[in-house]
Amino acid sequence: MVNFRRWLRHFFMPPWALRRAFPRSTLDVIEIAIRESETRHGGEIRFAIENSLLASWVWRGMTGRKRALEAFSFLRVWDTEHNSGVLVYLLLADRDIEIIADRGIAARVDPAAWEAVAHAMEAAFRQGEFERGALDGIRQIGSLLAEHFPPGRNNPDELPDRPVIVPGGYR
Repeated sequence: MVNFRRWLRHFFMPPWALRRAFPRSTLDVIEIAIRESETRHGGEIRFAIENSLLASWVWRGMTGRKRALEAFSFLRVWDTEHNSGVLVYLLLADRDIEIIADRGIAARVDPAAWEAVAHAMEAAFRQGEFERGALDGIRQIGSLLAEHFPPGRNNPDELPDRPVIVPGGYR
């Protein structure tokens, strides 16, 4: 069953909404927070933002979770030595955060912990506090990674720290 309101929200989502919520200065701050976080653990964090989905995808039932899994693969978050990559995916039209953890860290962290982080970020985003929500989420994810993947002597930066704007329509 198609959620018609959701379809309308995606169809009419203005392209500028993403830049309004995440201006360059906010993306810069998120990048710095990820880089600093990764000095305290052996994991990798990717932050991806997508403004909206194609209306035809919404019509066919594409969820934020399915799209996050595609982004996880496309962005190669799984491609770390210890399988400790974590993707934070924001579907702005739905204000939906999905956190996808690679198998190395997913085996050690209860899924409820990821859900708690996502819900806290979503609450901040609903209040229009995108930078605060993103930074709080990165800090919480960094704490989970530090607990289970402390940094070793050799702690390479395996994935880009810059948040990525997911272009609508890639597959």
